[in-house]
Amino acid sequence: MITYIRTNSDNKDFQKLVAVLDEYLRILDGEEHLFYSQLNKTDKIKCAIVAYENETPVGCGAIREHDEKSMEVKRMYVQIDKRGKGIATGILGELEKWAMELNYDSCVLETGKRQPEAIALYKKTNYKIIPSFGKYKNVENSVCFEKKLKV
Repeated sequence: MITYIRTNSDNKDFQKLVAVLDEYLRILDGEEHLFYSQLNKTDKIKCAIVAYENETPVGCGAIREHDEKSMEVKRMYVQIDKRGKGIATGILGELEKWAMELNYDSCVLETGKRQPEAIALYKKTNYKIIPSFGKYKNVENSVCFEKKLKV
């Protein structure tokens, strides 16, 4: 059984999962990793979700304010051996619900072109590709998405 808890970046399970994510991305991103890591600091994140399978942490995600109307989805990760069970979809749904409760209209995010599983997740959950924003503008490997939460 998968359960989702709301927490923040001080949560030890969140920190452990993010450390595994960072190592995974360091390999995947290669020379670009330093650029991306500066944009993915997790200190002071107020809205984080940790997914547990039978009390074992298996995935995480977070949101932080992007602008006055949207939250940015950050630090999405599910352990490789736990993928394909709908855990990432569950985490994303919990983050979107939280963003709506905080009166945000949309969620935006960036992912890398070398992460086809992430791109598939976002497309499957009705995120639409948008022009790259912020520091991701003109970054060849970046793909940005948005999902309107209020219709």
